[in-house]
Amino acid sequence: MIQKLLFFALLLFSFTLQAQVTGLVTDADNNSLPYVNVYVKDATLGTTTNASGTYQLQLDKPGTYTLVFQFLGFTKQEIEIKPQRFPYVLDVTLKPETTSLDEVVVDAQSNPADRIIRAVIAKKPQILEKKNAYTADFYSRGIWRVENAPEKFFGQDIGDLGGGLDSTRSGIVYLSETLSKIAVRKPDDFKETITASKVSGDDNGFSFNSAQEAEFSFYDNTLEINTELVSPLADNAFNYYTYKLEGAFREGAKLINKISVSPKRENDRIFRGTLYIVEDDWQLYGVDLTTNGAAIQVPFIESLGFKHSFKYDANLELWVKISQNIDFSFKMLGFGGNGRFTAVYSNYDLNPNFERGTFTREVLSFKPEANKKDSVFWQLARPVPLTLEERNDYTFKDSLQEKRNSKPYKDSVDRVRNRFSLADPILGYSYQNSFKRWRLSYDSPIKTINFNTVQGFNAFAGLSYNSWTEDYKQAFSVSAQANYGLDDDRLRLTGRIAKRFNRTSRSVLSLTGGIKAQQFNAEEPITRLGNSFSTLIWKRNHIKLYDLEFVRLAYSEELVNGLQLSAQLGYEQRCPLFNTTDQTFFDWDFGYTSNNPLAPDDFNTAAFSKHSLAKLNLQAVIHFDQKYMSYPDGKFNLDESKYPTLIVGAEQAFAGSDKQYNFTEIKAELRQELSLGNKGILGYAFSGGTFFNADGIPFIDYQHFNGNRTYLNFRDTRLTGFNNMPYYEYSTRNSFFEAHVEHNFKGFILGKIPGIRALNLNLIGGVHTLSTLENKPYTEFNLGLDNLGFGKFKFFRLDYVHSFFEGGSEQAVVLGFKLSTN
Repeated sequence: MIQKLLFFALLLFSFTLQAQVTGLVTDADNNSLPYVNVYVKDATLGTTTNASGTYQLQLDKPGTYTLVFQFLGFTKQEIEIKPQRFPYVLDVTLKPETTSLDEVVVDAQSNPADRIIRAVIAKKPQILEKKNAYTADFYSRGIWRVENAPEKFFGQDIGDLGGGLDSTRSGIVYLSETLSKIAVRKPDDFKETITASKVSGDDNGFSFNSAQEAEFSFYDNTLEINTELVSPLADNAFNYYTYKLEGAFREGAKLINKISVSPKRENDRIFRGTLYIVEDDWQLYGVDLTTNGAAIQVPFIESLGFKHSFKYDANLELWVKISQNIDFSFKMLGFGGNGRFTAVYSNYDLNPNFERGTFTREVLSFKPEANKKDSVFWQLARPVPLTLEERNDYTFKDSLQEKRNSKPYKDSVDRVRNRFSLADPILGYSYQNSFKRWRLSYDSPIKTINFNTVQGFNAFAGLSYNSWTEDYKQAFSVSAQANYGLDDDRLRLTGRIAKRFNRTSRSVLSLTGGIKAQQFNAEEPITRLGNSFSTLIWKRNHIKLYDLEFVRLAYSEELVNGLQLSAQLGYEQRCPLFNTTDQTFFDWDFGYTSNNPLAPDDFNTAAFSKHSLAKLNLQAVIHFDQKYMSYPDGKFNLDESKYPTLIVGAEQAFAGSDKQYNFTEIKAELRQELSLGNKGILGYAFSGGTFFNADGIPFIDYQHFNGNRTYLNFRDTRLTGFNNMPYYEYSTRNSFFEAHVEHNFKGFILGKIPGIRALNLNLIGGVHTLSTLENKPYTEFNLGLDNLGFGKFKFFRLDYVHSFFEGGSEQAVVLGFKLSTN
């Protein structure tokens, strides 16, 4: 305890010592003001106050300086100081701004706020052109608090979240800082080099605060926050917003207009709040806007607020952003929390001379030892001082980390975690040795019980062993799974051994083998749960299975950035299966179909004869212009390319028990999702292929397609599957072409309809088609509603589907379930 107190006192002392100019900023009632901009006039040096209203400004030498204190809603104050000794303490009291309409010419025939907004929109091209390329220093701090956290979430123990939770299950669960240098060249070039990174409670951790992900500009027409939100300064903003001039105030010779922003329709993808706009310059002086979870379609977000402050650059006649604060709060399942991400921009160079090679596909990298900076470095470099709460969190978790990394502590945690209960054989059990970094798990069959007409009721039970290195770069796993069917009285076993060598190229080597009941379509478009429902309730046994005895060796690696290669060599023995049960919950006046997808009414003939063969599969996934972030412990690819992804594959069957089973198939696929701003997201996938020497191949090896004949869709395969197509009627051993196009309008259409707008639904339209040599083309159109649900749980989607095939047509309604928020 004494050591902790001494360390804390030393930390406070170094804070005062290193902060050359420091102080507290308050209002007239002596309330501290957080996130006030403090900077040296006519210089690039600046900072903001922290959440407690204190600031620190690093000045190199004695002299005369003019400090500027700027905060939205308060009058800007300039104070000249002549420090001769350091530290120099300067406390400041800011006065509320006094807005007036006296200087504003109000035309009774028009809205003066509209005039100002139109002027800004007209000036946007010039503003954006001036900031088309720049470099800057960037500082970011993120803090995330949780209140009343449960001990378990969806059945999983969440512990104390790294020591952040106190006895009330509340506290800071994430605190981190970064210092970096950024280079930007619009529209697509970005480079961030992180020079220092700090994560509370993890001296080997690397902050995920990124300047690119933190960049939000209200000069853009839309801001992407899970969905596209319309900016109050968008070209079409008057379709979404109402503006009111609240008043104006002077900052020197500049007149600042204060304009309130409110939505025309409550449930549009919009903001509300206040804009501060400089008269004649027609640029932003400040932003104070909020939105909510309904607008961004993340229901558990309660509020999301943005505060931007700008500083005038006389040389460029441009107001540049110097700080940004994003505040958020959330609530879900009885617990919630809040947080803030603070960003400070300084040392702008708006006329950079970029060398060739400055910009590559690597958008973020770390300097060596970026996470090893000591407290003295951070006291000198950190532009925004820590609050007492943040200092306490660093101090406590840094001391706790050493304890938590020790063997006695990890063993004590494991003793609690590894306790065996009577329910574990039913629900599953896991035993972990945290110090030696390995885990042994048992997966209970109770969670996997399902039904099909080949096996009857069946379930899976599994054992797995996992180990990992301290930095998680490498991992090793061994697993075995048993599947037993009651009606066919058959036990099937499979196993897998896998080794991940790194998290940069993500090279993985695996060996799998065993025997299992396999769907004819290896992509398994029919889920076990969906088939169990359709079979037992509606007597629709869609799933068709065969026995697969196999051994496979596979390797995959990202050979170079954007090129993922994989290869698999295997030997297979296939044996047909037949129905063993006609059990059902409801005895409809029709029977089950057979297990032969080629002859549903033939219960005695198999779709193929028992045989064996070997297979070699090769695949290349090409992400054109793939951008990525390089962390010392791994590489993280970004899914933001403006180009589609190309997937090319080849399959060669050889050494068949009958030579007619040998064949070659090649295929390719092109897929992409495009953001169209506030008009939604357009996705497409086109694929095709052909066979060689395939006249006598088994039906198993045909090209199958992901159909659906249930009223449910548990798989989010909208760009790789169909809503109402039969599973095997269009399977082919010849050339084929498949196309899927879907557009999610988000709130672009339904958000404009009174009454419907309040439901916050997304309209989706799509077309899906398949062309093969054996059949006439199959085409279906779907029109659906997304974001369905109740309260904060909106995971459902409902589609009306109209399909056309073989000269006829069919209609269906399909209920889907999704986990993604897009």
